[in-house]
Amino acid sequence: MNILVINCGSSSLKFQLIDMEEKSEQALAQGVVERIGGEALLTLRSGARRIRKTAPVRKQRDALALVLEWLVSPEAGGPVIPSLASIHAVGHRVVHGGEKFRASVRINAKVMTGLEDCIDLAPIHNPANINGIRAVQEILGTEIPQIAVFDTSFHLTMPEPAWMYAIPYSLYRRHKVRRYGFHGTSCRFVAQRYREITGRTEAQTNLILFHLGNGCSVTAIIGGLSVDTSMGMTPLEGLMMGTRSGDIDPAVLELIADKEGMNIHEMEALLNKQSGLLGVSGLTHDMRDLLEEVQDNGDRRAQLAIDMFCYRARKYLGAYLVATGGVDAIVFTGGIGENADVVREQILRGLHRFGIEVDPEKNKETVGSREGRISKDGLSPEVWVIPTNEELMIARDVLQLVSG
Repeated sequence: MNILVINCGSSSLKFQLIDMEEKSEQALAQGVVERIGGEALLTLRSGARRIRKTAPVRKQRDALALVLEWLVSPEAGGPVIPSLASIHAVGHRVVHGGEKFRASVRINAKVMTGLEDCIDLAPIHNPANINGIRAVQEILGTEIPQIAVFDTSFHLTMPEPAWMYAIPYSLYRRHKVRRYGFHGTSCRFVAQRYREITGRTEAQTNLILFHLGNGCSVTAIIGGLSVDTSMGMTPLEGLMMGTRSGDIDPAVLELIADKEGMNIHEMEALLNKQSGLLGVSGLTHDMRDLLEEVQDNGDRRAQLAIDMFCYRARKYLGAYLVATGGVDAIVFTGGIGENADVVREQILRGLHRFGIEVDPEKNKETVGSREGRISKDGLSPEVWVIPTNEELMIARDVLQLVSG
């Protein structure tokens, strides 16, 4: 079964085409269309085939049409698949499922209504996700199975004291204002892979999982279930990120708004797109570039941004170790978590009193999306690096729901 996995954003469309036949789980093609709404940049890859080109793309439907056209075209060495009929099902990453969707679900009219009901919780992301679903219906037809896989559903196992905000309870009841958490699909994949590596059962899966990329979160998993996570009603809360501030005193917003003459929407854009590593360093949101800037030029603000990033992650680690009563492993994933050995070492530095100590050689060897344990032998909790694959997790959900 060939499954097309789509992650449709407001200005981008990422995809993977995965062959799930007999659990081969082979990625046939992948890529991204960026800058939707203007002259878009297409980056497409299949085996040795590499395509980078630009084209006018007004909306998500146009982006999907270009991707599908490329999959069946002879461009650069032959088609990836003989025809669009070779796509048997489609899986969609949907950012916010609220409390309505506790698991992945096959899309029908009732589900579409539920997705629209969740738009208020994710006004930037969910409309784009819905547009991606409708684009598939228009181009591939309404008969092709489509599955929605939610970032939030994994975290609906959190107990009420963990997800409730300390605001009037009536606001939760009326508007569902609460902590939902994100990166749930990544958490599920990594936890599943951890069990495969270690031979543990789901009930024995006790982790603190750092997903560190441009977006960052940390999740406490006990007995295979999410019991707390750093992101909140939106992905803005929690750790310092590439362009997001993470935790901040709400009173700061009023002061900045008054002093700078900004409205609430401008403030939200400031915290989501101009803060984090970018805002502190004044240079970039990319951790790789910041590490290089410190190494080559000793830039003070770049170092400050890195130090703040690691310190905040370290604080959450301490909080979750206490809140859970201890775990068996600490796991790093995501672009930074998988590749930045310096960042992992700094987050965990000096924690030998808590049984946490990184082996320097193993830590340096486990980069470039390599999998492995990086803690010293015989210590608990262990420290692991496990690359994530959200697209493959989505494809597995699609296969399960479509094949039964």
